[in-house]
Amino acid sequence: MGRKALVTGGAGFIGSHVAREVLKSGLEVVILDDLSGGFSENIPAGAVFVEGSVTDRRLVNRLFEEHRFDYVYHLAAYAAEGLSHFIKNFNYTNNVLGSINLINAAVNYEAKCFVFTSSIAVYGENQLPMREDMTPRPEDSYGIAKYTVEMELAASHKMFGLDYVIFRPHNVYGENQNIGDRYRNVVGIFMNQILQGKSLTIFGDGEQSRAFTYIADVAPVIAGAPDVAAATNRVFNIGADRPVTVNELSRIVSAAMGAEPEIIHLARRNEVVHVFSDHSKAREVFGDYGQTPLDEGVGLMAEWVARTGSRKSRAFKNIEVWKNMPPSWREVSGPDADK
Repeated sequence: MGRKALVTGGAGFIGSHVAREVLKSGLEVVILDDLSGGFSENIPAGAVFVEGSVTDRRLVNRLFEEHRFDYVYHLAAYAAEGLSHFIKNFNYTNNVLGSINLINAAVNYEAKCFVFTSSIAVYGENQLPMREDMTPRPEDSYGIAKYTVEMELAASHKMFGLDYVIFRPHNVYGENQNIGDRYRNVVGIFMNQILQGKSLTIFGDGEQSRAFTYIADVAPVIAGAPDVAAATNRVFNIGADRPVTVNELSRIVSAAMGAEPEIIHLARRNEVVHVFSDHSKAREVFGDYGQTPLDEGVGLMAEWVARTGSRKSRAFKNIEVWKNMPPSWREVSGPDADK
C-alpha cells in the first residue's frame, strides 16, 4: 500500500496547488473541502475528493480510520484577516476548532507529519523584517487563530510525539485564486474589478506595502516538507522578498490586464501598514526556492483570468459585529447586499 496524504482545502487556491505537487511525488491524495471558498474544477486529477468540513469531527475521524494517512497538509481556513474582527465565532470555529479535530485525529491514527499553513498575520505590527525568532503579537482574530494552532502543534509534539512543519506564507497570488472574494486577495480583487469594468478600490492612501508571492514558488516547498528532515518541528516564513505598495500593485495589475481603470481611494481600514518577512531560515533548509518577479507572476495570473472570466461570490452574511466595519464592506455584507 502506498503512502497517503490528506489535503484540507484542496479545492481552494493554495491547497489545490499543494495537492497537485503531492500527487507528483507519488502519494495517494484525499482532498477534504467544503467548497465554501474553492471550486471543484480546482481539484487535481488523481485525487479523491470528499466534500465536507474540518469542523465535522465525525467525518474527519472516519476519513482517518478509512485511509490511515501518513501525512496531513492542513490548508483549509477562512483567511480574511481584516474581516476576522467581525466574525470571531466563525473564525475560531473554522480556523481553530477545525484544526484541533485534525490534530487529534493525526495523533490517534499516528500520522507521521502534520504540515500546517499558518500566516505572517501572527507577527502583528512593527516587527520588520518579520523573523521566526520574534515573539508573535497578532492584531486580528485570524492571526490569533493561526498562532493558537501553531502552539497546539508544539504542545502535541511534546505530549504525543506528533511531528509537524509550520509555514507562514504571505500574500500569495496566482492561478486558481478566488478572484470573486470581496474581502481578501487584493490581486484577485483588482483583476475581477477590471473584468467587470469597475474602478479599482484601495483602502487609504495606498502606500501600505506587502511582498506578493507567486503560488508556483511556494507550493512545491510546502508539499515536499515532510521529506526534509531538517524541517521537522520548525516554523518557516516563506514567500517573496520585495515589498511593493498597493498603489504600485494597482499599476502592475492594470498593465497586465491591458486596462487603465479609475482608482478610488476608500477610507483607511484598521490593518498592519507594512508587511514583509525574512526568509533566510527557509533558504537554509529548503534551498533557493523560486522568486518570480511580480510583473511576470501577475502576467501569468492575468492570462489565466482571461480564460476563466470574472467571478461573483456572495457577500458574507454571518457578520457578528458591525461596529467599525469599513463602509464598503458594510454595503456588500448587509441583508440587502445581493438583492
